[in-house]
Amino acid sequence: MNTNLHPSNERRRDRNRSLSARLRASLAAVLLIGMTGCGNFSETYQRGYVLPEGALEQIPIGATQEQVLIVLGTPSTVATVSGDVFYYISQKTERTAAFMQREVKNQRVIAVYFDKNRKVERLANYGIKDGKVFDFISRTTPTGGEEFNYLSAVLKGISF
Repeated sequence: MNTNLHPSNERRRDRNRSLSARLRASLAAVLLIGMTGCGNFSETYQRGYVLPEGALEQIPIGATQEQVLIVLGTPSTVATVSGDVFYYISQKTERTAAFMQREVKNQRVIAVYFDKNRKVERLANYGIKDGKVFDFISRTTPTGGEEFNYLSAVLKGISF
């Protein structure tokens, strides 16, 4: 007797085909929902110092280090090579899908320069513009030297 022609085998085969079709439809729906979710996914990460709105305007030339600490808080790092400099370092990254790596969108170094009397001599807001280190306050590109090398390393090559 041929078991393939038996009615119970045909019913079992029909049930398996129906189950297989439902599984394929369910899988397609899950994939479609997952793919549409990726289009709306976006995460932004802010690391390091977050500059409060209007904070730099509150620091006039001649302000003391104590005043700067009150307005801006503790710096990310301090340099003392040729006078004191407070550096406030920040980085903003984004990723558009949960499985993607973060992409750096903005990096900034706020620098507060002090004279020998510990009074603010100059402010700088460094970032990258056209692939070069750029001061957005004085609208200049710093020249070579120790500080330029430091700023280049922070802004171009080092991430948090």
